[in-house]
Parts: sequence; C-alpha cells; structure tokens
Amino acid sequence: MAQPSRYFVTGGAGFIGSNLVDRLLADGHDVTAYDNFSTGQRNFLKSALPQQRFQLIQGDLLDVPALTSAVAGHDVVFHLAANADVRFGADHPRRDLEQNTIATHNVLEAMRQTGVRQIAFSSTGSVYGEPDVFPTPENAPFPVQTSLYAASKLAGEALIEAYCAAFDMRGFIFRFVSILGERYSHGHVFDFLQQLSADPTRITVLGDGRQRKSYLYVQDCISAMLAALQRASGQVNILNLGAEEYCTVNDSLGWICRRLGVEPQVQYTGGVRGWIGDSPFIFLDTARIRSLQWRPSLTIEQAILKTVDYLRENQWLLGSRRGG
Repeated sequence: MAQPSRYFVTGGAGFIGSNLVDRLLADGHDVTAYDNFSTGQRNFLKSALPQQRFQLIQGDLLDVPALTSAVAGHDVVFHLAANADVRFGADHPRRDLEQNTIATHNVLEAMRQTGVRQIAFSSTGSVYGEPDVFPTPENAPFPVQTSLYAASKLAGEALIEAYCAAFDMRGFIFRFVSILGERYSHGHVFDFLQQLSADPTRITVLGDGRQRKSYLYVQDCISAMLAALQRASGQVNILNLGAEEYCTVNDSLGWICRRLGVEPQVQYTGGVRGWIGDSPFIFLDTARIRSLQWRPSLTIEQAILKTVDYLRENQWLLGSRRGG
C-alpha cells in the first residue's frame, strides 16, 4: 500500500481496530492505537505491542487536549471507536451522542488543529433504517431514524462531510453490515455462544428468527477500507461494505448449532424486530466498493463458522462481557 504511512486508529484495541492495527503494521506502516479500554482488550494488541513502529495511547475521545496532542503528526485517522451497543441505546440515550457524535466532532477538531487531512470513519448500514430498495445503494433516501446509534452515526457522517468541505479534508465513510471474525466480542454469534455454553438445551432468540441480515468477515472489511483509501478519488467517499448475500437469524443459529453438535429448544421473544431500532432486513448494494477491485474472501456462513471456532478457542472472551 502506498504512502502516507503514519496511521492513527481510534478504538485500536477493539475488534476491528486491533485487526486493522495488525494489518497496517504488517504492511510496514507506523501505527498509533488510541483507546480508553471501555470495551477494547489489551490482549488483542499482544503482537503489536513489541513492535517499534507501534504506539499505544490510553485516552478518551472526550479528552480534547489529550486527543489533539495524540493525533498530531499522523497522515490518516481511522476513526473506529464508538458505542456499538445498539440494543440498549434507549436505556442510555446520551451515550450515543457523547461517544459517537461528540467524539467524532472532537476527532475532526483535533485533525483540523494539527493539519491531519484524511479520515476513514466506521458508519453503519443502520442509517438506512427500513428502506424500500434491496440491495440498498449509498444514494438511497434516508428514512425516519428509529435507532439512537444510527442517528448518532449519521450525525457523524454529516460532520465529516462538512469538515471536508470547510477545511479541505478527505473523508472515507464506510457503512458496514455486522462484522464477524477473530476478536469478535459483541453481537448475535457471541450472544448465542454464551447462551449455549451455559445451557446447550435451550436458547432465546430476540425477534422471530426470520430477520434477514448480512454479515462480513473482519479481514474482508479491512481489505475493503484499505482498497478505498488507495483507489477512491473523491473528496468524500461513501461506501457500503457487505456481502452480496444475506441470511436469516434462524439460518445463522442452525449453522452454529450444527457446528457445536447441539439441538436446543428455541424460544422467540417478540415479533419481526429483536429490539427497538432493529431493522428486520439489512442487505446493502456493494457495487461501489466492488468497482475498486475488492471482493470478500468468505461467505456469510464461512464467516459465522470462523467466528464460532475463534470464540470456542478463546473462552476467556466469552466470559468477559455480555453479548448483544
């Protein structure tokens, strides 16, 4: 991958962030990970920590002076840190505002003040709400927002667009589907494995199990982001990241149960949505990122099973937090 070569990764000790750190270091770049360890794991950085080209800074994005000092001297910011607890957003309505929207503003201000001109941002396919068009393209009209998480991410997108226009920055906005793979620590596969580890004879599924979802393997996600930084030419580049397929929650549960060799009794809780703000159908049009010579290496089923195998081999992670 071409220069620039000094990368700043917020949420660098998290699931996607730590995998990105490893990839950038392997490609020969200098990397700073910035994380407050509210959900990040120092263990995820064990291969990065001994390397001379790596720096770890424990800090909070709401600490503006510390953040500004840390950002200085870098070429690109990967802003991946966020509160991703979508399911419990309504229980803590200010959390998404502070940790997603205000934090994004703070990152942009730190960049403006220190002369850093490129930002890559992890947004979400949830900004499309419940669209009328599938697969959903980047130029789909936005509906009324029902998720505090998605609303906070959409606000972050708007801030990035405005800063790019006002201060001659370049922005890369990535609207993810749910990401799976090594170091995955939050979401339905995690939740299912926690339940089945505690009691393999029964499981509770949020929603009716017929929700249709798309997923993407974490290494494919990283490859897509890096391809965009290398090949996209716009001042603001908005790209969906996902697979050209989807599955139902029941499909996913069936694959997991077969991998584990269990046949639990399934209890469904609720109707078509698992929780307030949950979209019953997520399937993104990925033609734009594919035009940059990117393709996923794993199918959704392969990504789910790879995640199951990783979590079974890393039981410490299953016991470290609540699934979502």
